[in-house]
Amino acid sequence: MTEGYAAVVLAGGESRRLGGRDKPGLPVGGRPMLRRVLDAVADAAPRVVVGPARSGLPADVVQAREHPPGGGPVAALAAGLATLVAGSGQVAGSGEAAGSGKAAGSGEVAGFVAVLAADLPFLTAAEIGALRRAAATGGLDGAVLVDAEGRQQWLCGVWRTAALRDRVAELDPPAGRSMRALMSGLRVRGVDHPATAFPPPWYDCDTEDDYRRAEEWT
Repeated sequence: MTEGYAAVVLAGGESRRLGGRDKPGLPVGGRPMLRRVLDAVADAAPRVVVGPARSGLPADVVQAREHPPGGGPVAALAAGLATLVAGSGQVAGSGEAAGSGKAAGSGEVAGFVAVLAADLPFLTAAEIGALRRAAATGGLDGAVLVDAEGRQQWLCGVWRTAALRDRVAELDPPAGRSMRALMSGLRVRGVDHPATAFPPPWYDCDTEDDYRRAEEWT
């Protein structure tokens, strides 16, 4: 797999079901969930984190903020994609981004982009590789992991950057839009995870019980 890719990690939201705590910063196995997700895409360039400004992130990570703040996942994705374009020197589309690091600076936008939630503590580079291979299949716009109930996990996937940008532009303004509405216009392949592999890489931490279970598994 020779073609490079970028990564956009969505790290906003109010985490109401976790008492308003900073969910991406919560540790699982002694390491913040956001850092675990960034580790899974260590070879991506650039890596963009969208959400409130954070300290202590790796030097190559570019930070951005959705517009308006708290505008939802599609608004956050729009800001992340705009940051990729701005880093390439091209004209950005919708979304408002503020960088606090260095983008790839190659003059070109990566052909593929991983779009990930920041609360996936068990995601690894192996799953990202499988998603990249699936997304590169002809005729598809992207690939996402499928959970044990057969649900496609929209915030755990790899996409053709151009297709995703075009679709986001169709939903302008992106604030308040749902990921389901965004993805309904795209050709997606679901990637199953072996039932024998544990813990599941698509597992996210939406509630206190989810978080406690993740800690128990580590």
